[in-house]
Amino acid sequence: MEGGKEARDRDTAGGHAPVLCPEALAMLDVEPDGFYIDATLGRGGHAREIVARLGPQGMLLAIDRDPEAVSHGREMFAGDSRVTVVHASFSALAALARAGGRAASGVLVDLGVSSPQLDTGARGFSFLREGPLDMRMDPTSGPSAAAWLAGVDERELASVIARLGEDRFARRIARAIVAARAEAPIATTTALAAIVASAVPTREPGKHPATRTFQAIRMHINRELEELAAVLPQAVAVLGPGGRLVVISFHSLEDRLVKRFMRDESQDDPAWAGLPQVPPQARARLERVGKAVFPSDEEIGRNPRARSAVLRAARRLAA
Repeated sequence: MEGGKEARDRDTAGGHAPVLCPEALAMLDVEPDGFYIDATLGRGGHAREIVARLGPQGMLLAIDRDPEAVSHGREMFAGDSRVTVVHASFSALAALARAGGRAASGVLVDLGVSSPQLDTGARGFSFLREGPLDMRMDPTSGPSAAAWLAGVDERELASVIARLGEDRFARRIARAIVAARAEAPIATTTALAAIVASAVPTREPGKHPATRTFQAIRMHINRELEELAAVLPQAVAVLGPGGRLVVISFHSLEDRLVKRFMRDESQDDPAWAGLPQVPPQARARLERVGKAVFPSDEEIGRNPRARSAVLRAARRLAA
């Protein structure tokens, strides 16, 4: 995570650009009068660029489950009646989009963790900064990482670290965490990082030994893959014909899910293969737009956290 695997954007107020912004805007192909949804507002970098391309009749619905991002977004767009900022998980996208009263022209989903989340010790995402072991995107909802670690079964913990962190030392790490919590609660980021570091016999070059464990716990606590699996079909459902779905992922599991979804939705239901007529409900709903897009060397040089980003886009076909 700290090495750049997971990041959405830098704080645009500090002069940094969101990841793959020109590429995302090009894929969205923003129409001045369109209705757009930024499902992951973050610090508002992508949203700001979308709004800059909208005319008086255009609309933007911006969603984020982080209360700090929502507060920042409402301040950023204060007085602009074209923009609605909502505190919610993006798995509620379909219900929220219905309030717009029309089909969406584009949906952007950016799956990274924002720099303010990573760089604020009190949020508990970073093993490099002392802070409470929280890791929740929405600190008002669900158990914290500390609470989950206090009671999770060792076998389940090892499974989470292996599956979401892809760490070959998952069993060793889980065993060390369970042994440590028997002595004292694991309440801080640095405490967990030290436990993991002591359990890992070798280190990946240039990477902290706790990187994969922190990533895995964060993804599990926030149900990130489950949220992604829920939002993709909803995004397609709210798009009008020709509308664009643009997704930026930072993790191989996320990108695999997005790639398979777009591939499957770009094909007719195989059950009707070879038949003369395919009913509307079995026809392809998407057409992929271009190939996967990766950040340039120049962008990675400016923002190393962008290096794992992958952008994929698709266009909604007529119903």
